[in-house]
Amino acid sequence: MKQTATLGHSTLNINRIGLGCMGMSEFYGSFNEQESIKTLHKAIDLGVNFFDTADMYGSGANEQLLGKAFKDRWDDVILATKFAIMRGPNGEFLGLSGKPEYIRKACDQSLQRLGTEAIDLYYMHRQDPEVEIEEIVGTMADLVKQGKVKYIGLSEVDSDTLRRANAVHPITALQTEYSLWSREPEQALFDMCKELGITFVAYSPLGRGFLTGAIKSRADLEEGDFRLSNPRFTDEAIKENVKFVEVIDRIAQSKGVSKAQVALAWVLNQNDEITTIPGTRKVHRLEENLGAFKVELTGDDLATIEEHVPSETVGKRY
Repeated sequence: MKQTATLGHSTLNINRIGLGCMGMSEFYGSFNEQESIKTLHKAIDLGVNFFDTADMYGSGANEQLLGKAFKDRWDDVILATKFAIMRGPNGEFLGLSGKPEYIRKACDQSLQRLGTEAIDLYYMHRQDPEVEIEEIVGTMADLVKQGKVKYIGLSEVDSDTLRRANAVHPITALQTEYSLWSREPEQALFDMCKELGITFVAYSPLGRGFLTGAIKSRADLEEGDFRLSNPRFTDEAIKENVKFVEVIDRIAQSKGVSKAQVALAWVLNQNDEITTIPGTRKVHRLEENLGAFKVELTGDDLATIEEHVPSETVGKRY
């Protein structure tokens, strides 16, 4: 299995298992800054060079954390961050903005929090329905010309929007949720990415932790964990969705590996260009995830998974 890939048409060579950093500052229960920094440093030591954040994670706190962790190690890091989801002074969600003046301001603020001169990959987190994609990408292209951004990406858009965006300025990466229980990007988006030479970045490849088998009931989630309000984590949904975990577990036991490693290996096996960004705050989980590179899924394994996983997931993604 290929462990590295070139990011789109860029000159950036990334590790195909990167690190999603969102949970280090918000959403998934308690977190510890020192533990997170230790994990970020260990990731670099283990060969991970692709890190993912956004200005809305912790209302800027996540970018500040990465800026602190990478202060003397930027040469070892390819960093992606995002704009568009607005937060208020108390963390409240204020909607989306794709207005040019907002994008320019958001970029400057991200650069300041990160403490770096340029963002390697700058994503539109979600599209503001009030602003055409051509105007949004045009503004992002201006940031590239100014040297504030090296490459641009989009998150959670359809194939038509992706083509329109790419006609304005080359899109380097498309980030969308993808895992054994979130397979919507298959076909149209995969085909469009291949046609246009865009890297597909799969976020939540472990189903927000569910596909690892670690969440057997709502009691396994801390108070305040956003998954408690997610439709896939109701008691009823968990009871039905465990069927995904059972299939993964069957393969994992036959190979003597973990369920997380099988779930990640499955994503990476879909094509050689997919990159994943599983999130974790802990070193031992990071090491476990990277072990997915050593998992060889045979044609029979893939056929077994395809045959036995449920055709539908109980509960919407959001």
